[in-house]
Amino acid sequence: MQRVLEPEVMDTWKEAVEYDAMDFTKVNSAFAQRTIELGPPTGLLLDAGTGTARIPILVCQQQPQWQVIGIDLSKNMLLVGSENVARSGLQQQIVLASVDAKQLPYADRQFDMVISNSLVHHLPDPRSFWIELQRVLKPNGAILIRDLIRPPDQAAINTLVESMAPYNLHQKKLFRDSLQAALTLDEVNELIQPSSRTRVRVYQSSERHWTAERAWMA
Repeated sequence: MQRVLEPEVMDTWKEAVEYDAMDFTKVNSAFAQRTIELGPPTGLLLDAGTGTARIPILVCQQQPQWQVIGIDLSKNMLLVGSENVARSGLQQQIVLASVDAKQLPYADRQFDMVISNSLVHHLPDPRSFWIELQRVLKPNGAILIRDLIRPPDQAAINTLVESMAPYNLHQKKLFRDSLQAALTLDEVNELIQPSSRTRVRVYQSSERHWTAERAWMA
């Protein structure tokens, strides 16, 4: 099945609030835990496509020695995220910014770790993000990127969408669009493996997700 692109930015207030209301607790918690396992003892992290900042909050609640910059192009996502950060009391650890992940304004080798959950399927050409990720990451830095895998056909998409029983029709449409815009595991390998970066492991991490990761190196 061919990839069908969706809008790169979800930028209406309704979309941001509805997205934030979707229950990603299990997925986000697993991502946050893996971030902690792979990450440095202390340092500066970049969360690309932070959305409503749920993952940085989970991470910083457990890692008070970390600082996180969360970036997104959706101003409404960031507004909701700022409210979430304020409620969590983590304003000293988490900074949110309207930044394009394909054109990062940060210095070379600035970050100890780059993480990204569910950003890649929004990007028409994910390679530009991968190039920028490598530029801003320290040579010994950690990587954790996770996103949806594109199913092989519409029947498989229908099965996954219908399994999201608590979601309303609009939320199911958002999920369907994301599945159709996602990469296959082969496409992810083509994106990442030719890179000069080594020891990046790419694998299918669930029925719906792929993961690319590398642990911080002391």
